[in-house]
Amino acid sequence: MRNLDLDSLQIFKAVVDYGGITNAAAQLNRVQSNITTRVKNLEERLGVTLFHRQGGRLMPSDEGRLLYQFAEKLLRLSTEAETALKRGSLRGTLCIGTLESTAAARLPPLLSSYHERFPDVQIELVTGSTDSLIAKVRRGDVEAAFVSDPFTAAGLDSQEAFVEELALIVARNSPVPSARDLQGSTIIAFASGCSYRRILEDWLHQCEVVPTRFLELASYHAIAACVAAGTGVAIMPQSVLKAVQVENLVRSLPLPPKVARVQTHLIWRSGHESSTLRSLQAETARHRRQ
Repeated sequence: MRNLDLDSLQIFKAVVDYGGITNAAAQLNRVQSNITTRVKNLEERLGVTLFHRQGGRLMPSDEGRLLYQFAEKLLRLSTEAETALKRGSLRGTLCIGTLESTAAARLPPLLSSYHERFPDVQIELVTGSTDSLIAKVRRGDVEAAFVSDPFTAAGLDSQEAFVEELALIVARNSPVPSARDLQGSTIIAFASGCSYRRILEDWLHQCEVVPTRFLELASYHAIAACVAAGTGVAIMPQSVLKAVQVENLVRSLPLPPKVARVQTHLIWRSGHESSTLRSLQAETARHRRQ
């Protein structure tokens, strides 16, 4: 039996992507009869039914969905191989999701060295909370993302990237003597979905401490400014304190080691592969060893 050819896989993928023979034929500039024949030949070669008709629309069967996953990988790798051989270097766009804290304090040196190694790769960054970034990775909106513990890894692969040391920050003249004396305080944090906020909430619950309210802000600069003004307290990586240059404007209170030490991971969809992703994985591992 002949191996699957890329042209047949491209036709099959177009039928799935555009919801039928007619739309696929228009997109590929082919006659409909040719598309129909190629799909039937593919089904005969594999001995499976790849589509079911539902309400006038072709929907992939279980076997069709499985083949679609392989078709995506094979077609992408084919394009990457052709590009690499023609141009002699890694090219393309690499869209990365990242936490605000990671973007501010950790990524500049990593992405600088990455750019030196792969100057023809265009880097795009998307920021968000751990929960929102996980959703973007699963949807394929970004190729990979830097997220923090704790998170759910179903359908994801990951590698360790950075270790953050968290601290509780208060105003310089705050009467709070320690991190456990927060009863009735205002907690300043990112919106729900932020891993660091989740860590703080869990710790306060364990300590039976109930804050007065949560004030949600969208940047570490704004959070630090409100803490310095005495509005409330916040949790923040030590690396970010240095990056936003507020170390002299607030007081940092130590957290228990089990709370303070947090791992940042690089995540991507299970089974997803590309040359740009592999290059990012390698660069992240190199920086971790340093």
